[in-house]
Amino acid sequence: MKKLSRREFLGAAAAASGAMIVPRHVLGGRGYAAPSDKLNIAGIGCGGQGGGDLSRMEKENIVALCDADWARAAKTFAKHPRAPRYRDFRVMLEKQKDIDAVTVGTPDHFHAVAAMAAIELGKHVFVEKPLTHNIAEARKLAQAAREANVATQMGNQGHAMESIRVLCEWIWDGAIGRVTEVQAWTPHPVWPQGMDRPADEPPVPETLDWDVWLGPAPARPYHPAYLPSRWRGWLDFGTGGLGDMGCHIFDHIMWSLKLGPPTSVEASFSIYVPGTMNWDKPKNMETYPQASIVTYKFPAREGFPPLTLTWYDGGLMPPRPEELPPGAKMGDTYGGALYIGDKGKILTGSHGANGLRIIPEEKMAAYARPPKTLPRSVGHYEEWIAACKGGPPAGSNFEYAAPLTEIVLLGCAAVRSGEKLAWDAENMRFPNVPEADRYLSRNYREGWSL
Repeated sequence: MKKLSRREFLGAAAAASGAMIVPRHVLGGRGYAAPSDKLNIAGIGCGGQGGGDLSRMEKENIVALCDADWARAAKTFAKHPRAPRYRDFRVMLEKQKDIDAVTVGTPDHFHAVAAMAAIELGKHVFVEKPLTHNIAEARKLAQAAREANVATQMGNQGHAMESIRVLCEWIWDGAIGRVTEVQAWTPHPVWPQGMDRPADEPPVPETLDWDVWLGPAPARPYHPAYLPSRWRGWLDFGTGGLGDMGCHIFDHIMWSLKLGPPTSVEASFSIYVPGTMNWDKPKNMETYPQASIVTYKFPAREGFPPLTLTWYDGGLMPPRPEELPPGAKMGDTYGGALYIGDKGKILTGSHGANGLRIIPEEKMAAYARPPKTLPRSVGHYEEWIAACKGGPPAGSNFEYAAPLTEIVLLGCAAVRSGEKLAWDAENMRFPNVPEADRYLSRNYREGWSL
């Protein structure tokens, strides 16, 4: 029998099948990925969470690294010694033409300008939560990604978990009946808030480009009170405890209860500034408060009644449910949610509804679980990488992530306003308090634009 060459074998097999395509990983053996099958990924913001995101993508090609704070990014730089290093993403995108996709792991105020620059060049983008610093940016990013037809994903990693799908299946199965109220909470902020701007002006570290770090935010002198991580509490840079954890905890609430935009949002919050005894001091205008309670009202949706969603942060908590045994923990280290229906209650943890259970325990034990109807995820990062390579859209792509971020940021606007805000989602405005519309967008510092 004639021995076929590899080329002849493949040609004959393809002809016999009529439509057979042999994947490159099959030709190279199990686990093989041809260099041309890998994405060329660049990281914008490589320290902290941004570095963690890149560590989950190391099977691809990490071809460029960008961070204004090279001390913060040092560990990531060391892991990828061949990747060119930049301080300004604009320089990186201009110089390096081999980039297919970017991750954005910067402070919140930088998300939109970095992501938009990449989208306009046709790059796929992964952006940490919250998607943007304000609502106008979220809508613009979603529209730009749609028009550019790029693969997107927001870093609310719990969206890929098994537990969030199980929660949806339980809620849709009627496990606790019609849900009319949800209480959600986080112990964050775990960084300073409720304070004034520092008055001293220490020197800028040599490893930091302070002007680039500020990006589109208003100019101010450098101070270690702002970074790393402490930027979350400052109005110009972060979105407080709500922006930090809301995109995780509200994710399973929005998905399971099929939430659209709320009709109103209002907040109460602490006004005490540490180190003072002036109880009449005006509300701090530099940082978010130490603690807040935010109440959203959502209208009835198809198959769902009107809903009241109440958010607690800074150590404030909702009343403990009577069905919870003494000593049992509510939620997890990062927070949780309590779903209240007319036939029972569901208690969850924070990310992806982990730790969910019906309370009391006897009701949980008696519940007949419904079949699995939602597709399961291959992994949050894997979803995005597959989407970049032509697969289906990732689960928290910007079409989903932008409305989720919008709900979160409406709470931030309510905290900043101090008023009950009616929300006109179609026209993106607060019709009853027009002066609060200024919290829906921002003016960019000269040299920066969206």
